[in-house]
Amino acid sequence: MTTNWQELDQTYIMPTVQRLPIAIEKAENNYLYDTAGNRYLDLFTGLAVNILGHAHPRLMKALEEQGHRFLHISNIFLNPPAIRLALRLVKHTFGKGKVYFGGSGAEATEAAIKLIHKWARREQNGKEGIVVLKNSFHGRTLGALRLTRQPGVYQDYPQPAFPVYEVEMNNIAELREVCRQNRPAAILVEPILGAGGVVSLSESFLRAIDDLCAEEEMLFCVDEIQTGMGRTGTLFAYQQFDLTPDVILFAKGIGGGLPLGGIIAGERAADVFKPGDHGTTFAPSPLSAAMGNAVLDVLLEEGGLEQGKQRADYLWRRLEALKEKYPHLITGMDGRGMMIGIRTSLSAENVIRLQKELLTDGILVNVTAKTVIRLLPPLTLKREETDFFIQALEKRMLQIAD
Repeated sequence: MTTNWQELDQTYIMPTVQRLPIAIEKAENNYLYDTAGNRYLDLFTGLAVNILGHAHPRLMKALEEQGHRFLHISNIFLNPPAIRLALRLVKHTFGKGKVYFGGSGAEATEAAIKLIHKWARREQNGKEGIVVLKNSFHGRTLGALRLTRQPGVYQDYPQPAFPVYEVEMNNIAELREVCRQNRPAAILVEPILGAGGVVSLSESFLRAIDDLCAEEEMLFCVDEIQTGMGRTGTLFAYQQFDLTPDVILFAKGIGGGLPLGGIIAGERAADVFKPGDHGTTFAPSPLSAAMGNAVLDVLLEEGGLEQGKQRADYLWRRLEALKEKYPHLITGMDGRGMMIGIRTSLSAENVIRLQKELLTDGILVNVTAKTVIRLLPPLTLKREETDFFIQALEKRMLQIAD
């Protein structure tokens, strides 16, 4: 008897997500396999989580080794995997600083909100609130939702009372005016808006934030939850510019497929939290931290970061060639590395149709901001897999546009 997973899902799980009608049975390398035996090239990677694909040997080794030691010990004990991971994250970012671990990106945002608030109170500088960008996304818990600037997400939920100031991305004049009129404590931005449609902040805007935070004594916080862990070509996206942020939010790819997130604070904010100020039962998970160390091993010590850049360059070249061939279909592209937004002349309805047609071809892509095809491939994507995707994309776009 065949199990109707879709019917069971609709019966017993709250419908907070619009799912694709495939039930996954296993995953290996850069592919997902459903219960019917169909194979899908995964260019979605669990929303930017599986940065090294699926069942990577280095990750499986860490999973087994740590799994046999201990899974959970509570955060009142010293946790060697987490301590080692924190040391490495600080070493490869600020050089000096401290890490707070949580279990997700939203938890990273919540920790950042608390840190900013306590930092402003400690400094006694009269500053309050956070500047964010229009159409940005920072999570769905109530604190994170206060910073998320997408009406379809925050709806009419109750909002915490701390001030939030919203500005247009890449508008330096508006940013300066808002900061000088309202005296916020921090600016929080995604270097590339993810759920906002894969839109990059300009280098001049990022530098203006950096300068303004120094001038006005605010904290510069970068949300690298989606852009981090090598996805854009460096460990974190901000490192491609001459920037000096104070707080880095991370999650998604760091846990190698297991829940893990947090913040890295530089010297200005590293000692703000004291015992009892914040915490969670399950983080830092020793197992997730061990996986995080394995991710860094692959990226930083085994050439994974450089190999990922080369594979991303090839994917961009193939997409650029397709754009030049069909400028009436592909109207633009944005992003960096293995984070790509493809804009087409297709309607929102036809972009969803394109996603479904690619699914029948055995290719899994994401759609964001209604009309943007979002690619979040693994750094392990092979050339022949890129070629397979490009051929299918060209074929399906021409069919739909005909």
